[in-house]
Formats: sequence, C-alpha cells, structure tokens
Amino acid sequence: AVVSTQSTGEEDAMMFDEFLKENDKNSVEAIKQAEQETKAKMEKVSEIKKIQAQITALKSEISKNEDQLKEYQTYKKFLENLTPVEWKGEREKRRAVRRADRKKKKVEEPPTPTTPTLPTSSGKRSSISKSNPRGSVISRRKQSQADGESMVSGMSAELPVPSEDDYESDDSCELFFTDPQQLLNIFAELEEQNLSLIQNSQETEEALDEMKQTIETTKAKMNKETEVLKSQITSLESQIAAEEEKSRELEHKSKMFSYGHYEGDGQEKMLELLNEKVEEVYRSCIGDNEANISTLQMLTNIENRLEELFEHIEMMPQEKVELAEKAKEKERRLKLREEKREQQRLHQEERVRKALERAKADPKVQTGKRLVFRSKPPEVQKKKTDVVDKRNEEDEELAYYFS
Repeated sequence: AVVSTQSTGEEDAMMFDEFLKENDKNSVEAIKQAEQETKAKMEKVSEIKKIQAQITALKSEISKNEDQLKEYQTYKKFLENLTPVEWKGEREKRRAVRRADRKKKKVEEPPTPTTPTLPTSSGKRSSISKSNPRGSVISRRKQSQADGESMVSGMSAELPVPSEDDYESDDSCELFFTDPQQLLNIFAELEEQNLSLIQNSQETEEALDEMKQTIETTKAKMNKETEVLKSQITSLESQIAAEEEKSRELEHKSKMFSYGHYEGDGQEKMLELLNEKVEEVYRSCIGDNEANISTLQMLTNIENRLEELFEHIEMMPQEKVELAEKAKEKERRLKLREEKREQQRLHQEERVRKALERAKADPKVQTGKRLVFRSKPPEVQKKKTDVVDKRNEEDEELAYYFS
C-alpha cells in the first residue's frame, strides 16, 4: 500500500512537473504570441494612420477638384451663353441619337452577376476564442482578413454604376468653341460694340449738357425779355391811356371848332386828302393798292403790319433794335433839320421878296403923330414846357410818318 501510494505520488509529481513545464511553455508561447499580436497591432495602427492620411489628402484633393469644377462650370455656362442657338439644336439631336443607341445596347446586353458578400458572425468568433485560447491569435488574423475582404467587397459594391446622367454629362462636355481664337474674335466684336456704345453715350451726354446750357441761357434770356416786355407793356398802357385822353380832348375840340365849317365840299376834300395820305402810307408800308380797298381796310392792314413788325422787333436781339432805333432817330433828326433849313430858306426868300417889293413901291408919307400903343403888362407864363415838348415831338413824328 505504501509502495502504491509512493508510486502514485511520484506519478502525480511527474504529471504536475509536466503540467508546470507545459504551462511554462504555453505562457512563453502566449507571451510570444502577444508580442507578435502587439507588433501586428502597431503595424495595423500605422497602416490605419497612413490610410487616414491618404483619405485626408484625397478629401482635400476632392475639395480642390470640386472648386475647380465649379470654376469650370461657370466657364462652361459662360461659353454656353455665347454658343449659337442653331448649334445647340444640332447637339440636342446628336444626344437623342446617342441615348437611343445606348438604350438599344442595354437591352441587347445580358445582366452582369453580382458578387455576394461574405457573412461574418461575431458569435462564432467569440465562441472560438473562448473555447480555444491558444487559437485566439489565428482567429484574430482570420477575422482581420475577413474584415479586409468585406471592406473590399463593400467598396466594390459601393462603386457607382454608370447611369444615363453620366452619359449625359459626358455628352454635355461637347462645346461649340474648339479654338481660343473664336473667343478672341467674339471679345473683339464685343469690345468694338462697347466702344461704339461708350462713344454714343458720351456724345449723348455732351448733347444733353449743351441742351441744358442752351435751355438755361434761353430761359435767362426769356426772363430778361419778359421783364423788358412787362416794362414796355406798362409804359405802353400808360401811353395808351394818355393818348386816349388826348384823343377825347382833340375830338371835343374838333367838334367845337369844326362846327359849321367843314360841310359839303370841304368835308369831301378833307376825306380825299386823308385817303391820299393813308394810301401813300399803305404804299410805303405794304405795297400798291391793286385791289382798291377802302381807307378803313388800308388802315386795318397797316395796323396789322405794325403789330407784325412789333412782334418781329420783340424777337430780335435788343442790341440790334437799339442800334436801329438810334439810326432811325438820327435819320429823322437830319430830315427835320433839312426841313427846318428849307423852311428858313423859304421864309428868308419871302422876306427878301417882300423887302424888294417895299423898296420898289412908292414911299408913303406919314402925316401926323405916330400912334403909340400902351405896352401890355408882362403875363405870368405857366409851366407848360413838358406838354409843349410832347406836342412838338408828336408833331415831328406825324410830320415824319405822314409827310
């Protein structure tokens, strides 16, 4: 019994030693596997970092390409706006033909088989790792390989299938402009048009400025002429009132002094004389009286002619009118001076003739005392110089226009 007990004890000790050796061996292998797994993990982490860096670089490149695409799309839109309408219609016809061909080929081609995805179960992996601790490393490697294959298959599944819109975008790249010289020619034409429009706008602005300046000068001139005309109207109204008052006085005086004198032949002679004077004025102002119109009609025509001349004078420059008035006034004064000289000459000749007649006549002998009349007292003269001057001016004007 003791021997059997010793033998079993020795066997148990040997088994325990073998167990310890195997345990040490397994621990060493586990440590090695852990180191290998750690090394593989570090490699994977570095690989993941590299892939992430590549992803960020790809994203930045994608954003740059998107910005560049937007810029190209603006250029394309600009070129599309410059493209002729006829060429656009032809392009749409070509696109329709391409669509029909693609649909026909799509119907004729057989369907492409899809690759099935590899299913992975986390439950199996966990059970394997729990049941076999030594094979956890192998299972992890297989799991990583399966994950890589699933990612590749997922990426291949996520790749977009070319659709009709992609073909449309490829067709939309067709442009009318194939040579930069075409754009340069269009830009040259647009530049010429812009230059012509700028020149026209500048000319229009200059014309507008000139028109504004002309309007301002005309307005100022019209305001000045309006003021002058208003002053003339007031002065003419006052003169008209004075002339009407004078005409009433003259009418009254003529009725008083001509009562009983101008009757019959004398009145007819006076009317004939007036008719001759009016006809003479009509001939000098308008022309010959070929229609044999009446005196009143001639006076009406003369009045209308005077109004037209007054309107024409108002429209003329004030400086020219003043110069013409001064010239006429000078001419009238010269004519009045000549008439006065002629009257003085005639008066002198009459005096000489009377003196000769008195010298040739027999002398009269005066008898008796010469009669001497009493001298009158000096009369107090009233101040009528203004009225006398006005009457003298009116008489001179009447003599100038109707003599």
